[in-house]
Amino acid sequence: MIVRLEKSFRFEAAHRLPKVPKTHKCHNMHGHGFHIEIALEGEVDPELGWLVDFQEIKDAWAPLHDQLDHRCLNEIEGLENPTSENLSRWIWQRLKASLPLLCEVTVHETCMSRCRYRGQ
Repeated sequence: MIVRLEKSFRFEAAHRLPKVPKTHKCHNMHGHGFHIEIALEGEVDPELGWLVDFQEIKDAWAPLHDQLDHRCLNEIEGLENPTSENLSRWIWQRLKASLPLLCEVTVHETCMSRCRYRGQ
């Protein structure tokens, strides 16, 4: 049986987009309540009856949460231009080694705007 397993996380952070024109509202410092979805795909272990223990995903996410939560994203190495696109890739790059079945990272910047990244 092939399944897709998803776990969601949240963090609060500030950022500004330094590469947009100074007249763009996102050029100014502002904050978001980010909602992150981590998705894994693969075959369910017939003995255990699951793909991966949800705790493994939580443990892999924990150090990233500590780096991101209540921070200014622009000050984090690799997130100097912290768009949702760049943030989703940054998260992927830090999770893939510990979650080899990782297939997608989704960053919800607002309840209406999100970016899905499928790796590379």
